[in-house]
Amino acid sequence: MISLGRNFWFVVGVLVLSGLVYLLEPILSPFLVGIILAYLGDPLVDRLEKAGLGRTPGAIVVFLGFAVLLIGLLLVLVPVLFRETARFAQGIPDLLRWLQQTLSPALISLMGVDPFDFQLDTLKSQLADHWHQTGSIVSQVLARVTSSGVALLGTLMNIALVPVVAFYMMRDWDIVIVKIQALLPREMVTTVNQLALECDEVLAAFLKGQLLVMALLGTIYAVGLGMIGLDLAILIGLVAGVASIVPYLGFAIGIVAALIAAFYQFQDWLHPGYVVLVFAGGQLLEGTILTPWLVGDKIGLHPVAVIFAILAGGQLFGFIGILLALPLAAVLMVLLRYLVRHYLQSEYYTQAITEQSGGAESNLDPDSDTDAGPDAGPDAVPEPIEANQEVVADPTDGGQSA
Repeated sequence: MISLGRNFWFVVGVLVLSGLVYLLEPILSPFLVGIILAYLGDPLVDRLEKAGLGRTPGAIVVFLGFAVLLIGLLLVLVPVLFRETARFAQGIPDLLRWLQQTLSPALISLMGVDPFDFQLDTLKSQLADHWHQTGSIVSQVLARVTSSGVALLGTLMNIALVPVVAFYMMRDWDIVIVKIQALLPREMVTTVNQLALECDEVLAAFLKGQLLVMALLGTIYAVGLGMIGLDLAILIGLVAGVASIVPYLGFAIGIVAALIAAFYQFQDWLHPGYVVLVFAGGQLLEGTILTPWLVGDKIGLHPVAVIFAILAGGQLFGFIGILLALPLAAVLMVLLRYLVRHYLQSEYYTQAITEQSGGAESNLDPDSDTDAGPDAGPDAVPEPIEANQEVVADPTDGGQSA
């Protein structure tokens, strides 16, 4: 019977797992979200368990705490966001008129170029003509959604599965981890534990650090813009905070939107200056205090990798994939760093270095014959004559010796 190596079975396992992920992709999202919520709540459950509360009551307390926090945020933020979004939508025609009549001439006199050199009148008229169709479009979308009862039921089931999966995984987290470790080959336990610890550090830095940085930045921007009296302060601050998951993207989007809103609302240069101060202060706090203290350098994702991960997650799993893209990308970076370390210590890599160094040494062999002869050139230095060495006279020297 042919004995197959471990690498073969490893490749087969990876292929089978990839196939299962591809086939089960429509139902994986609630399980992934539930597992992440359980991961976030497990340290709190452990503390309650050490304090004398049982595992199940501790999971119930943490679960209810998450639910109350989420419902509170929705009750506070959703009405405000709806109000500011409606105000922004109603002010779009006036904003376009202001861009054409006020801002565009000012920029032309300042820079000599019209950045709004397109048909604003046409755009404004089209918006006015089709504005009344918004209700019919919304009704058509709702009709399509409600007509597909199976899709609607599936969406509701996925949403309902998230808290169920989160609660049971939070309660049985330690048991699941122990069972997974028991199934590992004994020679791989140390390596897997080390990788798991590195992944835990990276996920903790992101989930408990980067998300907190995003929330604090959004709060700083919203409070700062609200203090200067900007109407869309909460909406712009929230968008800037969420977009700051990509380095400098939240700052760029937020400051551009806030400057336009400030110019339009106040019609002066003082309040846009305040906007610049708010965003500059937010960036200063992020770079000097928030990110070094809460995140550190454990994630190690390049901004291009962040953008690619978000787009890939959205393509594969939709909106849930966007939310899960960066945590999974951080874990993949840990595994990639492990593979790079393993490659640098492998015989293939070290043998190549040895062969290169061996070839260089052969070109500089100290045992090669380098005696100076007639063709050695004018700069060749003759070897000194030993004291007991016989001197042979040159026949062209008339028989005289030196």
